[in-house]
Amino acid sequence: MRTLLVALWVALGTALMGLSGPAPLAATAQAQQVLSGPDFAAWEELAARVEEALDGGEVATPVLEDLRAQVADFRQQFTEAQDANATAIKTVRDQLDALGPPPEDGDEPNEIAAQREELDRRLARLEAPVRTAELARSRADGLITGIDQTIRERETAELLRIGPMPVNPLHWPDALRALYRLAGDVSGEVLRSWRSPIERTILKDNLPIILVLVLAGLVLLARGRRWSVRLMQRLVGENPSAGHWIASFGASLGEWLLPYAGVYALVRAALVSGMVGVRGEMLLDALLPAALILLLARWLAQRVFPRHEPRGPVLQLDDRCRYSGRLYGAMLGLVVAAFYFLQTVAEGADWSEAATNVVIFPVQVLTGLLLWRLAALLALHSRACADENDGEAGFSGRVTRLIGRVLLAVAVIGPLLATVGYVKAAQALMLPTALSLLLLAALVIVQRLLTELYVMVTGNRDGAADSLVPVLAGFALVIVSVPGFALIWGARTAQLMEFWTRFTQGMSLGGVQISPTVFLTFAAVFAVGYVVTRLLQGALRNTILPKTKLDTGGRNAIVSGVGYVGIFLAAVIAITSAGIDLSSLAIVAGALSVGIGFGLQNIVSNFVSGIILLIERPISEGDWIEVGGKHGYVKSISVRSTRIETFDRTDVIVPNADFVSGTVTNYTRGNTVGRVIVPVGVAYGSDTRKVEKILQEVAEDHPMVLMNPAPNIVFRGFGASSLDFEIRAILRDVNWVMNVHSDMNHEIARRFVEAGIEIPFPQQDVWFRNGMPAGGAGGEPEAAASQPPSSAPVQLTEADFEGGDGDGGGR
Repeated sequence: MRTLLVALWVALGTALMGLSGPAPLAATAQAQQVLSGPDFAAWEELAARVEEALDGGEVATPVLEDLRAQVADFRQQFTEAQDANATAIKTVRDQLDALGPPPEDGDEPNEIAAQREELDRRLARLEAPVRTAELARSRADGLITGIDQTIRERETAELLRIGPMPVNPLHWPDALRALYRLAGDVSGEVLRSWRSPIERTILKDNLPIILVLVLAGLVLLARGRRWSVRLMQRLVGENPSAGHWIASFGASLGEWLLPYAGVYALVRAALVSGMVGVRGEMLLDALLPAALILLLARWLAQRVFPRHEPRGPVLQLDDRCRYSGRLYGAMLGLVVAAFYFLQTVAEGADWSEAATNVVIFPVQVLTGLLLWRLAALLALHSRACADENDGEAGFSGRVTRLIGRVLLAVAVIGPLLATVGYVKAAQALMLPTALSLLLLAALVIVQRLLTELYVMVTGNRDGAADSLVPVLAGFALVIVSVPGFALIWGARTAQLMEFWTRFTQGMSLGGVQISPTVFLTFAAVFAVGYVVTRLLQGALRNTILPKTKLDTGGRNAIVSGVGYVGIFLAAVIAITSAGIDLSSLAIVAGALSVGIGFGLQNIVSNFVSGIILLIERPISEGDWIEVGGKHGYVKSISVRSTRIETFDRTDVIVPNADFVSGTVTNYTRGNTVGRVIVPVGVAYGSDTRKVEKILQEVAEDHPMVLMNPAPNIVFRGFGASSLDFEIRAILRDVNWVMNVHSDMNHEIARRFVEAGIEIPFPQQDVWFRNGMPAGGAGGEPEAAASQPPSSAPVQLTEADFEGGDGDGGGR
């Protein structure tokens, strides 16, 4: 395979060097790209080594990790090589497209056929390195997958392997001998250094520096935390501002930075003294990270379970429970630091597996006990949340309850696994759980810090809890912390890099490669186009269009149309800039068109109707219209619906299709001139000509009434209780029709009183038929029968109903 690839590259270089005309320039550039491209000979050698290592299965895991890193480097080179000659390949393909497809009958002019053949050969030469890089990259992907699978299988087998049980007394002497041997080695190194004249000379020369480092370290260890606490107390009070709270938070970092600086000073003093040997340096090198873990865990416990927090504690616990939380948190940091320290020492001192398991087992038991106690504190917080919300724990309470149950399970299962010999599995379960708790605590603290920063910037403390910005910041924190959690739970750095590589490569959708780079490019270009469109709309609305003679509706239609066109062009430019080929999405677009035709036809109908409204403008913003029995002013016309504000100050959302297919009354279309009709009724017997004259004068005297055409008075007819007249007048602004109607009614009432003209109320005649039933119950039935019943109607007047208890009141 290697010989074949070398021969292929030699043949390709020879062919490129033989081009004539304008081709030699391209051939020279291609030759330069080949020379500066991946070293395929070295790649073939590396790939053979990796395949041999995977087949043998005896190569150590660190060696496999190193081979994987080398393969990943080559894969990156192959990925970059796939983009070689992209411009030249596109140019040749465009030239072939310009020639068009060859005729089916094969009858093509010789010149065009020669050009097509030359372009095909050039395209094949240009695409050859790309195809070779694609094949090599595919092989690299396979090798990386094989290495990852092998390492993963080994890790799984290690976790499931039963090792020496730490509770077996037979293994205890081995652990004691390992500890005794380590102590003896360290003390022996110190004694040998002390007996050496050279080492004592070095100690005397460096004694001032050693004393300064020891003094500084002891002072920082003893007083550093107190200094930080005092500074915090001065900065924060009962109700500090956001700035003071942030300053006190910065001061609180000294609670672990200053003591850690003290530990570092003491370690440096020991190293500078020259009295420390190989074993001692190993212990000191492991001590620094362990001290950092311990001090950081104690600081996190102080922030999560504070003595006094003006913003309120993170967990709803009383003072006694918060004290317990601080203690358990610090001890959890201690056991995590002990895990790290003992593992490092065991590997450096070459302890046996039995000795390592016995030494680490007490730390695992203590870790389980601490996780148990922390789970109890989280359960108390969950119950407090439920009591505060009337039995509903809420999201925070449910999350803490779930975490508490997980901690409880780990606290029981972990030590049991270690007891029966699954020490690696117990360690892989308990240590990541403890580290995850510390990382969760850090996320909670940083989230509170971001909230205070938001309050300091905006000055809105009351709305900070309901604001979207702190929530989005917390979500971003969770996303950023995902790689940290993955590393804690055993993910390898190479695995995370592989995931990131896959993520950046994106996914294929309908033949289009969608990657984060493509998405960010699309989003950035579209955002710029959107902003430019909005700025152009603002300039048109506020600067350019007000200087024209267009009405308000026309200006709004132009501004809306510019917005739609601008957003469409921004989307097209963004798609083109991102390199998305829309032609490859034809099948997807066809499926979407079917869905639009069936499921979205109402939305499409409303959208098209909105475009028609903006172009045809039967209604415009600010018009007084009536549609569907609703009166109101048009406030906005969007692509789907139109918002109408009624006279009751309520918004009515009407689909645009109703305006195109239905009946709409526009009272102010084109102009504001409109008619008002004022009905008036007068009593019978009034002088109709006099009434007509008064109404004419009332109409002509109103300032809103136009004199051309002049107002008209109409005698409509004879009503049941009145003589009916109407004032019909044209107003210069129909929007004031109700005000004009009211003004005319006031004036009519005043003039009628002065003229003695009565405005009647509804009148009604009531008729009673006075008759006796045939064959009365008593008296003289014959006499009653001899008298015919009276059928003459009796007219009652208003006085008959005001007489109180007089006779005839009932009949």
